[in-house]
Amino acid sequence: MVSVIYHVVSLFSGVHSWQLMYGCELNDDGTKRGYFQFGYDGEDFVSLDKSSLTWTAASPQAVITKHKWEANRAIAEQQKAYLENTCIEWLQKYVRYGKDTLERNVSPQVSLLQKSSSSSVSCHATGFYPSGVTVTWQKNGQDHIEDVDLGQLIPNEDGTFQVTSTITVTPDELKNNKFSCVVEHQGETISSILTEDKIKTNYASVPIGIILAAVAGVLLLVVTGVAGYKVYQKKKGFKPVNASDDGSNSSAHSDPKA
Repeated sequence: MVSVIYHVVSLFSGVHSWQLMYGCELNDDGTKRGYFQFGYDGEDFVSLDKSSLTWTAASPQAVITKHKWEANRAIAEQQKAYLENTCIEWLQKYVRYGKDTLERNVSPQVSLLQKSSSSSVSCHATGFYPSGVTVTWQKNGQDHIEDVDLGQLIPNEDGTFQVTSTITVTPDELKNNKFSCVVEHQGETISSILTEDKIKTNYASVPIGIILAAVAGVLLLVVTGVAGYKVYQKKKGFKPVNASDDGSNSSAHSDPKA
């Protein structure tokens, strides 16, 4: 679509806008479509009916323009020729220029994410192009739509896309059933089964015995270090200075007799 806005100054009622929009389409079967329309002060005004070479007035004020342009059939013929020939040629040229980008096909990367053992599970698909993707859930091989929330399609900085679908299941449901996230993109199907080894989490289930052993090891290291330091100072003949001695010595040096 191409849009052009003109600002017209009227001596009687201020500034007004005159907008032109036009565009063309070329379908896979070779059929062509195009539109050519005008707006006035942000409202539809008059548009071209390419098949009948007539103009459609969108408001009573546009009827005068409609009759004036239809009286000169060459205006509609000229715009139709542009939409079906020149516009299509430029469209095909730009498609060739961007062929590598427009026709690329990048498969999605699928990850299963969970914040905690009791929270919902997210199926995150990212890095795919083009944007057409389907994310669904299955339970024991059957489509499952309960407690499922599909997020919005989000563009990535590199031009690819990402989307997240979340399912809410209890730990018992997850343990006793087979849940799968199914991602379909450009004829490719990626199925990820919700198992403990495939779900990425922010928590770690470490046995309490290992935690206690680690804490005990740290405490033992601290005690050993303190004892070793005392033995080292004793061998050097280190003698601690009392606070009172330190204070008296300091006063003696700070107040010398004249």
